[in-house]
Amino acid sequence: MSRNARRIEVSHAGSLPRTPELIAANDARELAEDGLTLQRTPEFDELLTGAVVDLVRRQRDLGITLVGDGEYGKAMSSAVDYGAWWSYSFQRVAGLEVTEENIFNQPTVRSEPGNVRLTSFTDRRDRQLFAEAYADPESGVSTGRIATAFPATTGPLSYTGQDAIASDVANLVAGLDAAGLDRSQGFITSLSPGSGARISDRYYATEEEHIWAWAEVMREEYRAVVDAGLVLQIDDPSIAENWDQINPEPSVEDYRAFTRIRVEALNHAIRDLPAEQVRFHLCWGSWHGPHTTDIEFRHIADLMLEINAGSYSFEAANARHEHEWKIWKDLELPAGKKIVPGVVGHATNVVEHPELVADRIERFASVVGAENVVAATDCGLGGRIHPQIAVAKLAALGEGAAIASRRLFG
Repeated sequence: MSRNARRIEVSHAGSLPRTPELIAANDARELAEDGLTLQRTPEFDELLTGAVVDLVRRQRDLGITLVGDGEYGKAMSSAVDYGAWWSYSFQRVAGLEVTEENIFNQPTVRSEPGNVRLTSFTDRRDRQLFAEAYADPESGVSTGRIATAFPATTGPLSYTGQDAIASDVANLVAGLDAAGLDRSQGFITSLSPGSGARISDRYYATEEEHIWAWAEVMREEYRAVVDAGLVLQIDDPSIAENWDQINPEPSVEDYRAFTRIRVEALNHAIRDLPAEQVRFHLCWGSWHGPHTTDIEFRHIADLMLEINAGSYSFEAANARHEHEWKIWKDLELPAGKKIVPGVVGHATNVVEHPELVADRIERFASVVGAENVVAATDCGLGGRIHPQIAVAKLAALGEGAAIASRRLFG
C-alpha cells in the first residue's frame, strides 16, 4: 500500500452484505462427501464473478479506494451451519472432521497462572456477566448463530483450497479491471494461524504445534494472494478476543506470552512476503454485546506491531474502544508502516455523520501523520447490519475521508 500523497485512502475490514441472489445460490449448494466442502457449479461461479465485479464498482462509486471482494467467495451455506466467521477455512483444509464436541459445547476449562487455556465460546466472561441479556432474544445482544456442527483437527493438516483461492483472486482482479483500478488497490482477507487453531485438536501433541501447523497450511493461501499483486489482509481477532475466552481473567503478562506464540507463528507464515502487500486486522470480535471484558488495546498494541505487516487495521469507532486512539501519542509507528483505524462502526445501526468520520480521521493524523492513515470500518459489515445501512455507512466513510483530505492536504 503506497503512502498517502494527496488524500486519505479509504478501505473497509472485508466482509460486506451478500446479495439475495448470492445467498440463495449458496444455500442451494450441496455438500461433498467429506461433509465439509460445498460443491461448485459453472452457474454458481458465473453468478459469483458477476456479484464481485458489481461490488467492486459500487465500492469505487462510494469513495472506497482500497476495495475488497466482500468475502463473497467465502459465503456459507445453511447446509454447513458452523456459525463462525472463519468457517470458510474448513472447506480449504484437510485433516478436519465434524465431531460432537467442539469449542461451542466443550466443558468449561479453567486457566491457572502460567497455564493460560481457552475455554468454550459459550463460557466467555462477557457472556457470563450479562447472562440475562445474552439469553434474551429481544435484548439486541447477538453472537450470531450457534453452531450445530463444528470440525476438529483429527489428522495432519494440509491445504486443499487452491481452486477456491484462485477463484477469489480471479474474481477480484476481474472487478478491479472492470472498475479501472490497479491490483494494488484490491485486497483479499485470509485467516490467521492463531484463529484457525481455535478449533479442538485431537491430533497434534501440543497447542503450539497445532498453531504452527496452521501457519504452514495458511501460507499457501497467503502466497496466492500476494503473487497475484493483491494486498493480503490477515484476519486475527484471536490476538485480542482470546482474552475474553479465558477463565478466570489471566494476568497481562501471561496473556502476552500466550499471544506471542501466535504472533511468531504468523510471522513464520508470512516470511519473505512483501510487507507492503500485507495488512493485519485486529478486533475484539464482531458480535453485538457489552464487551466489558475486552482487553485494553494498550496491553497488546506493541505486540500487534511486531507482526511483519505494512499496515494495521483495528477497531476505533465503537463505544468500547474509541478513546484508545490516544495510545498512539506514546506508541511509535515504525517507519514505512500505516494504521487503518475503524472510523465507522459495525455494532450500531446509527449511520455516522461524515463530519464525525472526518474528526476521527484527523485525530489519528494528528499523532501518526496524515500520510500514514487509511480510513476504514471497525470490522466486517456483512451479516452485522442491514445491507441498506451498510451502504449508507460506506458512503459516510467516503464522504468523511474526502472532508478530512481537504483539511489535511488542502
